[in-house]
Amino acid sequence: MSDWHRSTHEPHPQDGGADRNPPQPPATTDPYAGYPAPPAPPAPPALPAHPAFAGALPPASVPGHRARRGLLKGRLALVTAVAAVAALLGGVTGGVLAADRDGSGSAAATLVRPVSANADGSANVSAIAAAVSPAVVQITVQTGSGTATGTGVVLTSDGRILTNYHVIAGAVQGGRATVTFQDGKTATATVTGTDKSLDTAVITAAGVSGLTTAVLGDSDSTAVGDPVVAIGNPEGLTGTVTSGIVSAKNRQVSVQVDEGTTRGNGGFGLPNLPGRSGSSANSTADTATYQALQTDAALNPGNSGGPLINAAGQVIGLNSAMYSASGTGSTGSSEAGSVGLGFAIPINSVKQVLSQLQAGKNL
Repeated sequence: MSDWHRSTHEPHPQDGGADRNPPQPPATTDPYAGYPAPPAPPAPPALPAHPAFAGALPPASVPGHRARRGLLKGRLALVTAVAAVAALLGGVTGGVLAADRDGSGSAAATLVRPVSANADGSANVSAIAAAVSPAVVQITVQTGSGTATGTGVVLTSDGRILTNYHVIAGAVQGGRATVTFQDGKTATATVTGTDKSLDTAVITAAGVSGLTTAVLGDSDSTAVGDPVVAIGNPEGLTGTVTSGIVSAKNRQVSVQVDEGTTRGNGGFGLPNLPGRSGSSANSTADTATYQALQTDAALNPGNSGGPLINAAGQVIGLNSAMYSASGTGSTGSSEAGSVGLGFAIPINSVKQVLSQLQAGKNL
């Protein structure tokens, strides 16, 4: 090898001679040793005063790699704390929503489900009966003079019930009203609001919730010949279903609604029809007059206050009166009973006063 390629480095005496290597820097496991400390991280945003955030941030004064590791640990703790708080809040919110659903499910009304007519347009009576019957109740009023029985339609899940005034007239005068539901359960009831001139009233059953409620339809859209169904408690025979058609509209009738008269009529209103002599109505009795829906669906004493229902399962009238060939509706009379002339108060007429009745007014 020529001198041109020889190393020109000569060992220094301080190196310990040519046979010794120069001193090496002390070994370290810190890869960041010898490097300047990184700048302190910016201050994190203020966090809510929650125990989950305690110790989440590292001290800003820790130098070097310890500061880096502390920052990473702090960020991890921050993410964990945020996740914990989010989970906590999510759990609380979910619990509130679940409680709300549970509460509404148990207390909210179950509306009568829609019913489809048969293919030929006739009413599916069995489907209507199954759908609407849970929203129909029997009303019994006990007075010192005896017991009157009628029918009612459930309006609200907490026990507001629509019926005829003449059904609960005895309760207005101090009698005791009791409601019997489809499942056989009973509840006492109080009179909430009345409209004697329309033979309409609202009562409230005590201590009930989650009742099935009827759907009120549009009586103005009803045509003569439309199929209808009536549900009631004639002669105390609960849940009786009859069917027919709307045989006339806007039939003016006047019905006595005082408790003494209706008690003698088996608890059912008897109409004073125009041009009809021998009616039991008189000028001294309380009388209601309205433009009725006429039906040939069989109505008998005890149907009062019950629903007249269209093919969609909607209430279009409140059954309130019937014609009796004998001129008397006394229970047990050989001539008393349905002869195919029943009358219902149009539900649109009821709607005009219903909010006031539910608010406790007597019109």
